[in-house]
Amino acid sequence: MTETSPNPKRTAPLWRRLLPPLLAAALAGVLGAALLNPARNTPDGGPLIDKPAPAFTLESLDGTKVSLAALNGRPVVVNFWASWCTPCREEAPLLRELSERQTGGTGLAVLGILFQETREQNARDFIREFALAYPSLRDPGINTGINYGVSGIPETFFIDREGVIRDKASGGLTRERLNAGLDKIGVEGL
Repeated sequence: MTETSPNPKRTAPLWRRLLPPLLAAALAGVLGAALLNPARNTPDGGPLIDKPAPAFTLESLDGTKVSLAALNGRPVVVNFWASWCTPCREEAPLLRELSERQTGGTGLAVLGILFQETREQNARDFIREFALAYPSLRDPGINTGINYGVSGIPETFFIDREGVIRDKASGGLTRERLNAGLDKIGVEGL
């Protein structure tokens, strides 16, 4: 007498076996891309638009104290950056060109704020490579970055003469994007 199994084992169709790992791989790919390019995936604007810019007093790489309050009455462009950031390298020539228009008194001021810079010497080399003349400020503990809601770099804030944030650009600046921000703070574009 032959014995037969009451429940013969059936294998699931191939598509059913492959679907869970394919979905997991797709989700991992999307999350990985978002984490590798956080600033590019962040929409412009944000909760600080049309609100007073958070105050700060930070020390530049050359040891000078720089206060946002001291720039009251001037339009200010604040750029959060780091030497290891590829889009920061791409926008640096535009920021250099913009900073060449800086003037004292009531004219435009450009500031860079280091964000999670791993080695200060790398920042100094970056500044030298791109001939940046505007102050680059240390942000120990990234408190200023937190106050501005920086989620990825580069992020650039456009502050008007009254100290109000009028625009924010996330990700590397193009000439068009820079000019749009400058227009919102009453500064002629490049």
